[in-house]
Amino acid sequence: MDFSEEYRQKLVSADEAVKVINSGDWVDYGWCTGTPDVLDKALAKRTDELKNVNLRGGILLRPLAVFEREDAGEHFTWNSWHMGGFERKLIARGCSYYVPIRYSELPRYYRDLEVKDDVALLQVAPMDKHGFFNFGPNASHLGAVCETAKKIIVEVNPNMPRCLGGTETGVHISKVTYVVEGNSAPLNQLAGGGPATDVDKKVAELIVDQIPNGACLQLGIGGMPNAVGSLIAESDLKDLGVHTEMYVDAFVDIAKAGKITGANKSIDRYRQVYAFGAGTQKMYDYMDNNPELMSAPVDYTNDIRSISALDNFISINNCVDIDLFGQISSESSGIKQISGAGGQLDFVLGAYLSKGGKSFICCSSTFTDKQGQMHSRIRPTLAEGSIVTDTRANTQYVVTEYGMVNLKGLSAWQRAEAIISIAHPDFRDELIAEAEKMHIWRRSNK
Repeated sequence: MDFSEEYRQKLVSADEAVKVINSGDWVDYGWCTGTPDVLDKALAKRTDELKNVNLRGGILLRPLAVFEREDAGEHFTWNSWHMGGFERKLIARGCSYYVPIRYSELPRYYRDLEVKDDVALLQVAPMDKHGFFNFGPNASHLGAVCETAKKIIVEVNPNMPRCLGGTETGVHISKVTYVVEGNSAPLNQLAGGGPATDVDKKVAELIVDQIPNGACLQLGIGGMPNAVGSLIAESDLKDLGVHTEMYVDAFVDIAKAGKITGANKSIDRYRQVYAFGAGTQKMYDYMDNNPELMSAPVDYTNDIRSISALDNFISINNCVDIDLFGQISSESSGIKQISGAGGQLDFVLGAYLSKGGKSFICCSSTFTDKQGQMHSRIRPTLAEGSIVTDTRANTQYVVTEYGMVNLKGLSAWQRAEAIISIAHPDFRDELIAEAEKMHIWRRSNK
């Protein structure tokens, strides 16, 4: 069947397409690399005509045109499923707000709850001969978005990689209200956080020693997970698998080093499974039409049942702070929103349920503020207002450059002792004094 005539009938300019958006509407802006560009610029032109338009999306990789004006907050509000650097800047302007989620549940929010869109604006790959527009590396929850949105407008970008998978990887022309062309820009890139530091490398060494042949990997974004990936690529490990929320450049390096086969996976054997991806052009080129990779919705990739079904599952993620009770904050510092919950807790829980599985939360022992003062990331208690991403009962391995501890099964005083043992030496006496005040330090402790 030829869908070219239907395509031509629905093809309009970006300015024409965004006329369907009215004041008070909820408008989905896709996700990550699928955030619209020419449609965003067209909508920005209508700023004076619109009030109280609520936009949904997450992990912006560039500033949005609709928020360029100083008075943008009077017209548009950004409701973020996961904060990035560009979104954090909008918070102070009163334009941006985080939506607390458990990422694995996100498709259900659209299907079962009152998370409904009047219009969805999505950047997609060109239509294939079967009439489908591929979501690129953004399957995540976009299938659910397209099932529930009243109107769907796709922005076609020939540079969007066509990402293969199992289900919910694209939308059919029959479901689309309008097609918009005119975006031929390269996909926005997300660097891995710069070269690995000595601290990153030390943490990576401690973690890689714990990874067996045939393990299945999940890596978060940032310097430490990327350092782990680089070390794995250089290691003697073999027959590794991938089942992750976010696909990052490190996986490409590991795969090209011949370390990934997926041969030992009990589900999705030989496939590298992911919910979305963002990285460099090297990664997008690798993902394009690659049958080894499997793009899948997040309610599959992050489902604890999927994760725990994979033996020797290794989950590696960053955090902002940890306290002496073992509580992990990975999304805020006090009330300052930094990112989001994402799927970290899903993978912490799923990895522990996996036969031979392990979850690692890693961080540098300290950070230096803008005034040049050093602070400990290990705190007596989390800063007031900090969000607990991983509860103390669920935290397993914690790693800094000073060592690795497993908190499972430890009492309060044992936890305090273990956590202080991997703190920066300059802060250990202070942490011990605070632990004593909180009655979680035994006099017999050394």
